[in-house]
Amino acid sequence: MKGREMRAGAMNRGRTGGLRRAPQYLALAAYVVFLAFPLVWLLSTALKTPQEMAQADPTWIPREPTLANFADAFDEQDLVGAATRSLVVALFASVITVVIALPAAYAMARYRSLVNRIAIGWVLVSQVFPFILIIIPLFLILRDMELVNTLPGLVIVHVTFTLPFALWMLQGYVRAVPPELEEAAAVDGAGRLRSITGVVAPLLAPGVVATLLFAFISSWNEFLFALVVLQDPDVMTLPLTLARFVGPEGVARLGPLAAASLMATIPSLIFFAIIQRRLKSGLMAGAVKG
Repeated sequence: MKGREMRAGAMNRGRTGGLRRAPQYLALAAYVVFLAFPLVWLLSTALKTPQEMAQADPTWIPREPTLANFADAFDEQDLVGAATRSLVVALFASVITVVIALPAAYAMARYRSLVNRIAIGWVLVSQVFPFILIIIPLFLILRDMELVNTLPGLVIVHVTFTLPFALWMLQGYVRAVPPELEEAAAVDGAGRLRSITGVVAPLLAPGVVATLLFAFISSWNEFLFALVVLQDPDVMTLPLTLARFVGPEGVARLGPLAAASLMATIPSLIFFAIIQRRLKSGLMAGAVKG
């Protein structure tokens, strides 16, 4: 009898817990639908014919699916070359940003001084100014360095664009690591460099991965700076190439544009899927190390 009562009580508690979590599951499902809506709409538009897109009552499922928009997108623009250039710029910009921001963030978090407080305040203030204000100074500097209309020049601009926020993110992760761990490593005979690489670095892995992901996505999707720096179609990145599907009068070819935009999201999704695994493993390692 006791066993039956215990099983019945466990079942009742499970049902009660399921009912309590139902609003959470509903909110999560609504959030997933909200995030998936642009991709679903892009896919639907990319598979429609021009006649179906011109109808007054749009439908979710194309009545006559076609792949002609994908073929037109590749025929009209150099999407593969533009995607390759965007990938190179985003990878270099994200790696350089993290390499510069990581030691600076450690210094800002560990060494308390007036200079550090001023540096943190300047990082915050720099995020207040509109980015349009720094376009002209950056363009003049790149012109003097003969880096206008080049991918290295765009990498420098993207690093400048993402570095303040990346620095702010990483110094928050460094502050979360207890200094007592480094002191314990020093007591065991480890030097400063060894304690940083052996104790602090594994715990910072999730923060480094998150910052790397932020810098990559920011560079991959960036349009304004690329529009100013790059002028030759042979060096344009993917966002600029997508803009070429819009005519001079603002009339967009929705079919090829949707197809090209859908394909433009694939590299970032693949990169996020790869980085997400590293992020989870970093969190696990950080939990064990802590």
